Amino acid sequence: QVQLVESGGGLVQPGGSLRLSCTASGFAFSWYAMNWYRQAPGKERELVATITSGQSTNYADSVKGRFTISRDNAKKTMYLQMNSLKPEDTAVYYCNRSPNIPNWGKGTLVTVSS
Repeated sequence: QVQLVESGGGLVQPGGSLRLSCTASGFAFSWYAMNWYRQAPGKERELVATITSGQSTNYADSVKGRFTISRDNAKKTMYLQMNSLKPEDTAVYYCNRSPNIPNWGKGTLVTVSS
């Protein structure tokens, strides 16, 4: 069964850091590009960062220089290190591969607030 499970979210003050994890199962993780997305309240889901099977990375302009995406193929896990967090980073964060699988995970909530 193809499954994605996000974890690591929480409440953090502006300027703080969090590290999100995405654990995959049911497919050949190392073959696929993997993505982090987020959906803020009242907004559409947006692509935050991508890491290819060859470890190339790409970021949305809004997080460039603050977020770092990485992956551990042996553990079938992807990470998102988020530094210098801002209130506008508040969202539910999801992971998915490219191409997307239809059954998205539940996501992990990140709240940036003082």
